[in-house]
Amino acid sequence: MAQTTQTTGSAEPLPGDLPKGFRGAEAGWPELHRIPHPPRRLPLVGDVLGANVRTPVQDSMRIGRALGPIFRRRAFGKEIVFVWGARLAADLADEARFAKHVGLGVANLRPVAGDGLFTAYNHEPNWQLAHDILAPGFSRDAMAGYHPLMLDVAGQLTARWDGAAAAGRAVDVPGDMTKLTLETIARTGFGHDFGSFERPRPHPFVTAMVGTLTHAQRRNVLPPALARLLLRRSERRNAADMAYLNRTVDEVVAVRRAADASGAAGDLLDRMLDVAHPDTGERLSAENIRRQVITFLVAGHETTSGALSFALHYLAGHPEVCARAREEVEQVWGLTQVPAYEQVAKLRYVRRVLDESLRLWPTAPAFAREALHDTVLDGAHPMRRGAWALVLTMLLHRDEEAWGDRPEAFDPDRFTPAAVRARPPHVFKPFGTGARACIGRQFALHEATLVLGLLLRRYDLVPAADYRLRVAERLTLMPEGLRLRLVRRAG
Repeated sequence: MAQTTQTTGSAEPLPGDLPKGFRGAEAGWPELHRIPHPPRRLPLVGDVLGANVRTPVQDSMRIGRALGPIFRRRAFGKEIVFVWGARLAADLADEARFAKHVGLGVANLRPVAGDGLFTAYNHEPNWQLAHDILAPGFSRDAMAGYHPLMLDVAGQLTARWDGAAAAGRAVDVPGDMTKLTLETIARTGFGHDFGSFERPRPHPFVTAMVGTLTHAQRRNVLPPALARLLLRRSERRNAADMAYLNRTVDEVVAVRRAADASGAAGDLLDRMLDVAHPDTGERLSAENIRRQVITFLVAGHETTSGALSFALHYLAGHPEVCARAREEVEQVWGLTQVPAYEQVAKLRYVRRVLDESLRLWPTAPAFAREALHDTVLDGAHPMRRGAWALVLTMLLHRDEEAWGDRPEAFDPDRFTPAAVRARPPHVFKPFGTGARACIGRQFALHEATLVLGLLLRRYDLVPAADYRLRVAERLTLMPEGLRLRLVRRAG
């Protein structure tokens, strides 16, 4: 999930004289005047000319290209500092001086996710407690246990796509990837089957989740007074969506609690319910368990579905890359119909395709960092304790200083071992950075690599001749309207 531009929401309550609520950059950056901003700034409303409320991240990309690696935007009386230069981002990655900042976009999800792993403030004790309890759930042994369930859900997808290929129908790539990833995280993490592939429409959980993310995005770009005026109906709909998410998760947890302990699945939900912290003996509260389950169900499928959708878009549009990736699958997996867990990591070129797709369109397109104490960013920009900046991951991933003079080109060989070693550190950040980086990174990468391998071996991907990539923003990114025609391969 992403952190995108907002002018409302609550930030972390910090000790001392730092203000609560949304903190503009005016108080935290003593030399803010040295940081460029867009021309034609308007009184009261700020830098809104040419802005599109549906695409705030892509707007910021356009402005960042024009203004350089650090810039600021003003909206409704608040300044926000954006960073995308490789050196600046590397400095912000210093865990001794900076930490995750919760308050930009992400804070609008706290009514539903609370102090879950993604939305917890740094000072909230449940973050460390949950992290320590749940981290073993992403160990190698745990991942190997999830692998058969991933294969089973992928089989549901290919059965659906076989039918589409036989009928000559194009498939809705983002829609089907969403079904795939929701079922995968629900079954592997919580032993729950949403039955997504048996439904003609998205599961109501997905509808409620998309509604909540879309509502949060709308709040991001409106001042509080205007949001209260314009989003009354949306607020009511959002309240209903959150209530549905809560009810769904409560039912999943209740079923597990009622199950015979001897039938425990040993998954993430079992860890939440049964495992105490190894040092303190503390356990997660019932309320926090609900928040963690919602966090994993939403974040665990929304971002991976986007990553798979972008990767399939690029594979369909680059036949030479597709052929090379398919050849690797055939060489590594051979005649094996059901690839073993260990065979997935051997698809090194397929993984490069995935990484390059995440470089160009990281589904979590930004992350925020705040100063732990007074410091100077990159030796040039003083920051007071609590001052924060938003790192635009999509522009960081396009910085010519790190990626060369053709950063917009799709080239999986940017991720050969030699190329990775030659690049500066901290320039590829699709999963965030530091201690608060995505805990499920290896889960997502294994799932996505496995699925791409299975689909490449089974289908030729034929793009629509008139399709041009459009990117929808709902805190995360997703290709809009992407449909592919499939040709079933022999064998």
